Amino acid sequence: MEWFRDHAWETWLGIAVVLGVAEMFSLDLVLAMLAAGALVGMVAAALDLHVAVQVIAAAAASLAALTLARPSMVKRLHSGPELQLGHGKLVGKQALVTEEISGLTVGRIKLAGEIWTAQPYDDTATIPAGETVEVLEIRGATAVVYPVARLEP
Repeated sequence: MEWFRDHAWETWLGIAVVLGVAEMFSLDLVLAMLAAGALVGMVAAALDLHVAVQVIAAAAASLAALTLARPSMVKRLHSGPELQLGHGKLVGKQALVTEEISGLTVGRIKLAGEIWTAQPYDDTATIPAGETVEVLEIRGATAVVYPVARLEP
C-alpha cells in the first residue's frame, strides 16, 4: 500500500492509458469514459487525497461520463449527413429546358451537365425552350419538372 501511495498518480495515469488503448479496439466509448474517470483519480492523487477519495472520485466521474456524456457522443457519432445517391440527388435542382415540354410531348432539359427527357408536373402546362425549371421527381429516366417563376423587370 505504501508503494501505491507514493506512485498513485502514475498508477492512475497508467490505468487511463491502458483503458484508452483498449477503447481503440472496442470503439463503444465505455472504456473511454472509464479512462476519463481514471484521469480524475489521477488528479485526486496529485492533490495527495486519500486513496478512498481517489477511488470514489474516479468511480463518480466514470459513472457521470457513462450516463451524461456517452449517450450524446454515441448519437453524434452514429448520425451523419444524409447521403443522397443516384437520381435522388437531382431532385430539387434547377435545369434549363432545351426542347419544349408539354403534357402531350416529352421534352428535354439540361440537368447537371446532362440531357434528360422531361415532362411537366402539371399536364396542362407547356414550358418553352429556354425556361428554367425545377426537378420535382425522377421517374425512371424522365424528370418531372415545374417552371421556376420569373421576376419581370
